Amino acid sequence: MDNVSSHKHFILNGFNELGALRPVLFIPFSIMYIASVSANSLLLYIVISERSLHSPMYILIAGMASVDLSFPLVCIPSMLLGLLFDWRGISLGGCLVQMEFIHFVGAFQSTFLVWMALDRYFAICTPLYYHERMAIPRFLKFVIPFLIRNFLLNTLMVSLAGTLSFCASNVMNHCFCEHMALVELACGSTAINNLVGLLTAAFIPVADFLLITVSYIIIFSSVLSSGKTGVKALHTCVTHIVVISVSLTVALTAYLSYRSKNGFPAVVRVFFSIMYLLFPSCFNPIIYGMRTTEIRQHILKTLMCCGFVQTLKF
Repeated sequence: MDNVSSHKHFILNGFNELGALRPVLFIPFSIMYIASVSANSLLLYIVISERSLHSPMYILIAGMASVDLSFPLVCIPSMLLGLLFDWRGISLGGCLVQMEFIHFVGAFQSTFLVWMALDRYFAICTPLYYHERMAIPRFLKFVIPFLIRNFLLNTLMVSLAGTLSFCASNVMNHCFCEHMALVELACGSTAINNLVGLLTAAFIPVADFLLITVSYIIIFSSVLSSGKTGVKALHTCVTHIVVISVSLTVALTAYLSYRSKNGFPAVVRVFFSIMYLLFPSCFNPIIYGMRTTEIRQHILKTLMCCGFVQTLKF
């Protein structure tokens, strides 16, 4: 009877191959979680509290920090508790909600990188009209279509996954609900789900990457034709390029490791998926803090006021 009914409860069985060593993973992942929350919270505090940083570029950096903060705050605590106390169960409804959040925020991360590229394009290629084009009413024309696209495509993908019947296994070899990890447990055809998943990947991260690439090609062309003054302005783009490269590398590695199941052990695939959530949110605020002079100065000033820097000197 169980075989003809659809499962409404699932077991997240990621890292099960490690056996008794599975709870040990709580330590490194919790360290990364604390580092991510602390670094992004500090970056947000600096940008919000310093009026000199209330310009479009820094507001976008703060927006990226809020996205990087939301990933670990919502998804990681339940995973850490699951590793420590062996809590593995999740309902279908809870799984779909978690999946919607992960994919929507992941799309938001990609879209923020597009907005940052547009900001640098306006600042370097059309500096006289920069503040006019980055004014909220004008910039919303670039914001709203991307948000609608992200919401509709991700909601369609998750909704279709929720209509499937799960009559075979209810054990998901993952530490959180990922779209293909859930879909592969379904009985019957999943061709539509696979197609919508590919279209979502094509119209969000791939399309965003192409827009970013075109923006920076135009920026580089403009800089090379403008001489030394343009080269100085280009320095502001390097930080964004580093962040884009890291985010794309981590996302692509996680995607390929899951699609190439014969080439990667299950433990490696789960590890890369978790790194997709954790590593950029740890790495991005460090890069912005180190490479952006104004932010770095205010961070040092804040830490000195708290006595933290003086403590480190001893």
